[in-house]
Amino acid sequence: MHADIQKILLVEDNPNDAELTLEALNEKNLANEVLWLRDGQEALDFLYCREAYAGREPVNPVLILLDIKMPRVDGLQVLKEVKGDPRLRTIPVVILTSSREEADLIEGYSYGVNAYVVKPVNFNDFMHSVSSLGAFWAVLNEAPPIQI
Repeated sequence: MHADIQKILLVEDNPNDAELTLEALNEKNLANEVLWLRDGQEALDFLYCREAYAGREPVNPVLILLDIKMPRVDGLQVLKEVKGDPRLRTIPVVILTSSREEADLIEGYSYGVNAYVVKPVNFNDFMHSVSSLGAFWAVLNEAPPIQI
């Protein structure tokens, strides 16, 4: 048994970036629910069905859009845990960050990120990038079967 609407997780601590990302995803009218989580700890709690998410249906999201620089638990640690867990590793993870640091890029790919996208500074470019990402991962990409 699984939820009718598959979730996209947006893990982003910056409310302005989160709002723009949600708006860009909504422009594509994706048939997915986007759940905004504000830091890496909240993302791990959701993925492992604990704390505030202890009662949720244990269905993996179809995509995780993940910022890197966040309080409590950073995005690279979330990525490392997700890709190191056999129950979670098939979830596509896209790092969506303002970090152009080569070390972050290398570390992200070493942990198994599916894509690394630097947030464009220009508003229109940002909107286009995010809506294209959402369309690809939520509509065009052939995801593995849902695991419960």
